[in-house]
Amino acid sequence: MAGERDDFEIARVAALARLRLSPEEASLYQDQLTGILAYVRQIQDVDTAGVPPAARVLGPSPEGRADEVHPSLPAEAALANAPDAIASPPLVRVPKVLDR
Repeated sequence: MAGERDDFEIARVAALARLRLSPEEASLYQDQLTGILAYVRQIQDVDTAGVPPAARVLGPSPEGRADEVHPSLPAEAALANAPDAIASPPLVRVPKVLDR
């Protein structure tokens, strides 16, 4: 990595995250982060010259699927498990969230 540093200041990083660390915690985190950076360097050394870039990692995208019309859930079924439902008109009461 260009400009790699394993001796970064844990105290500075902790201050940015508004954390108070004991000297033992700072030493532990220093060792853990140094190990993580060493692992990242190891991954960067893997030869990926013949590997094509992946456009998607989660499989086919839904953009290619055709739109199909399906019937909606009947109001009675939608309100069946609602804790405070009104049948006519079909509504669900919810607690007030905003004080306005």
